[in-house]
Amino acid sequence: MTQQNDPTNPFDPFGTMKGMRDTMMENWSKMMLQIVNSDEYSKANGAMMDSWLSSSGPFRKAIENTMTQVLTQLNMPTRTDVTTIAERLTNIELRLDDMEAQIRDQRSTSKKGQ
Repeated sequence: MTQQNDPTNPFDPFGTMKGMRDTMMENWSKMMLQIVNSDEYSKANGAMMDSWLSSSGPFRKAIENTMTQVLTQLNMPTRTDVTTIAERLTNIELRLDDMEAQIRDQRSTSKKGQ
């Protein structure tokens, strides 16, 4: 005879452990939901995020300056260089689209005149 994993079977140690685990996880989940949904938790989390953001700003600026210097010394484009080129290419693309529309309009008006 094979025994099934039934939590009510006293001779199945794994079923008992599974039942204990499920009960513990359910209670833990309820407790964590109460903690996370509390005002105290949100205030503490907000304060922690504010301090992290204020302390990470100068560090980020220092890293950005260092990366700019390193990339310049290696004759590689910086982030600013790449974004500037992307903006210029976008502007060129928009102008080409406008020119194409004008040419199309001129062709359509010249065909109507013939």
